[in-house]
Amino acid sequence: MAAPSAPRPPRPRKEPQPLVIPRSAAEEQRLRLERLMRNPEKTVPIPEKLNEWAPRPPPEFVRDVMGSSAGAGSGEFHVYRHLRRREYQRQDFMDAMAEKQRLDEEFQKKLERNKMIAEEQTAKRRRKRGSLPCCHKSAQHKHCYGQQVRSGLLPLSWLRWRTTVPTADAA
Repeated sequence: MAAPSAPRPPRPRKEPQPLVIPRSAAEEQRLRLERLMRNPEKTVPIPEKLNEWAPRPPPEFVRDVMGSSAGAGSGEFHVYRHLRRREYQRQDFMDAMAEKQRLDEEFQKKLERNKMIAEEQTAKRRRKRGSLPCCHKSAQHKHCYGQQVRSGLLPLSWLRWRTTVPTADAA
């Protein structure tokens, strides 16, 4: 027998945490975030993106070829049924992938079209800013805004937030 050793000090006990049952998805997410933020140095597990399901590729060599000299036996129906099911799955998968690719192309075209429209609007506004007839080409001069409204380059609503609008007599 081993010699008696000194008694170990008792372990520090963890504080008992109250049992909280989340009542909604938002509350569950809040509880998870609180638990993660208790120890910010700890790494957070980020799950990998799952691979998309794809049907098995057809076999390179088919060993069980149905003969043409005699009628099919009772077991051949099940083999045929499975082959047919796999082929339908493969065709459905190919159709779904073609549809997904078509939708992706449409989305990319739409993004490109929206980008072109935004660039045209930006260029139009840039031209408008550059062609304002201002004596100093600066937005600091309130008298220039009155001239632009009178000449029709700016709408009247542009002056609503201005405190003073000079008249033609004052200029």
